[in-house]
Amino acid sequence: MVKTVFTIVWILVLIDHLGRRKLLMIGAIGGSVCMWIIGGYILHAGVDPNSTAPLSSGGIAAVFFFYLWTVFYTPSWNGTPWVINSEIFDNNTRGLGQASAAASNWFWNFLISRFTSTMFDTMGPSGCGVYFFFASMMILSVFFVFFLIPETKSIPLESMDRLFAAKPIWRANQIILDEDRAREEEFRHDADGAGLDITKEKAGTHTETAVRTDSS
Repeated sequence: MVKTVFTIVWILVLIDHLGRRKLLMIGAIGGSVCMWIIGGYILHAGVDPNSTAPLSSGGIAAVFFFYLWTVFYTPSWNGTPWVINSEIFDNNTRGLGQASAAASNWFWNFLISRFTSTMFDTMGPSGCGVYFFFASMMILSVFFVFFLIPETKSIPLESMDRLFAAKPIWRANQIILDEDRAREEEFRHDADGAGLDITKEKAGTHTETAVRTDSS
């Protein structure tokens, strides 16, 4: 239910209002905090995974942070990478790019599924090290996104190469939008000076058509 609700919120509100970079970083920071708290509780309380005793107040809090982790994960790393994938590859590389992304996703899913039980047996008391490990990976992913992943929101496909080439990466989106806006204004200024009438049609992305207004 939590995933369903926050997926709907993500689709209708978050992905376009917050953008891709912010969602990924917020999800990573929030998820990391949840994992640190869960791991810390398990380390401090000395949880017995085979116990059938009722949950203490601390145990209930730990379960809450599991759900809160899902709240952070669902609208960020669960779906946002696929949005970025769909926006950055041109028609010549889209098939290979998406296939590579899917293969990578399932490869790491397999490794996590295969070795998580072993990690719980070997990484700290009651497996608390597993939570600390994934919490650390989430913190590292914040730096990965901040320094290497530009914001792709509102950037047309033909500008993606320029987006990834723009520096610094955390301002790349605004740099490209400003450049495109300046080019459009320059085009309009030149068209007005040449006696051209500019009409704009929007159908997903906009096209511009110049028509001479003089008798020639």
